[in-house]
Amino acid sequence: MARMKEHYVNNVAPALMKKFGYKSVMQIPKLEKIVINVGCGEAKENPKAVDAIMADLAAITGQKPVVCRAKKSVANFKLREGMIIGVKVTLRSEKMYEFVDRLFNVALPRVRDFRGINPNSFDGRGNYSFGLKEQLIFPEIEYDKIDKVRGMDINFITTANTDEEARELLTLMGAPYEK
Repeated sequence: MARMKEHYVNNVAPALMKKFGYKSVMQIPKLEKIVINVGCGEAKENPKAVDAIMADLAAITGQKPVVCRAKKSVANFKLREGMIIGVKVTLRSEKMYEFVDRLFNVALPRVRDFRGINPNSFDGRGNYSFGLKEQLIFPEIEYDKIDKVRGMDINFITTANTDEEARELLTLMGAPYEK
């Protein structure tokens, strides 16, 4: 069993049960999935950019990314329906816990002037999202091999009903929030 999942089962779940007074083990909030998304506006002019993003995301997550296409045409953005506009990865179970561990303990502390992630970026339904400005903070990415610095959005989808429950869940899992 992965170290982070073991940590959840042994430490996080009992602490949440005690704090919120759940009557059943099934009420305890847990991490359902993590979605990592990289928008790719330059894919219109440079189709090779998508390949570079896919390679980076595959290296970071250990899973093959999926290409996202435009659902509607938008003339102001010179965008047609079906054009590639981004790449995403959805992580679940073991790979998700492994990614959380690497993100909180290795990648985020490597950010310059890092004071913590914003504790207010919850959506009201117990999901948390934040963005990174560069993919270089992950140790799997080699500085010499990237063509361009790109950011990404990371979304934590939980089974929590409220933001307070989700915040406590992520805090106990090691999320470095701003003080």
